[in-house]
Amino acid sequence: MNRRVLLAALLLLSLSGMLLHYRIHSFMVPDRDMPSVTRFDGTKFLSFLFPLIDVVVVTGLFLSRKTATYAYLLNGLIVIYGTVLMTHYSMAEIVARSIPPSEWVLKSTLPDIAINWADFFVGKALYDEIMHAPHPEPLARESAGAGG
Repeated sequence: MNRRVLLAALLLLSLSGMLLHYRIHSFMVPDRDMPSVTRFDGTKFLSFLFPLIDVVVVTGLFLSRKTATYAYLLNGLIVIYGTVLMTHYSMAEIVARSIPPSEWVLKSTLPDIAINWADFFVGKALYDEIMHAPHPEPLARESAGAGG
């Protein structure tokens, strides 16, 4: 598969996840005393940090063969943390609001977790593509061999 297509898919998935996360946990919230004024909520910004790292850092690290391993590792860590945190959030909400079992799938974060794992699997395919593609010999070896 084309590396650029996988990179674009990874970027779009992580960007979509980040925007979805921002819509659910917006860190710019209306002030209680003056609703027309928005204020920064640092605790909600922390929940926005993982998707932001996914979009910027993971995508950036996948641009080079030398850093693709770090991108794959970081992408996996983000997916694991995201899965655990979103599952915990869902379970707490289901218990707190006494949501009936028939509504658990749609009222949980299961669809969001699925997007998270899709991001991981695209990253895995991109990592495999980068690492298994034949890499050219360094130019220094070709120059040294040609001269003598």
